[in-house]
Amino acid sequence: MRKEKAENERERLRQEELKKNALSSFGDGVKKLENGNLSDLTGGVNWKITLSIIIVLILVFFIYTIFS
Repeated sequence: MRKEKAENERERLRQEELKKNALSSFGDGVKKLENGNLSDLTGGVNWKITLSIIIVLILVFFIYTIFS
């Protein structure tokens, strides 16, 4: 059996906990939505894709401000 990376193990344990406590995880999700958490937004996406999304959002914002 191969050892999991710590990050993968944490994510697996988090997903198992969410399945066990669906109602409480809904409340946690609402709280996280209010505070905002980029890691929950991106989920298991790697950092390169997350960086690409952020750059695209910044570019769209600048293009919008220039043409409006």
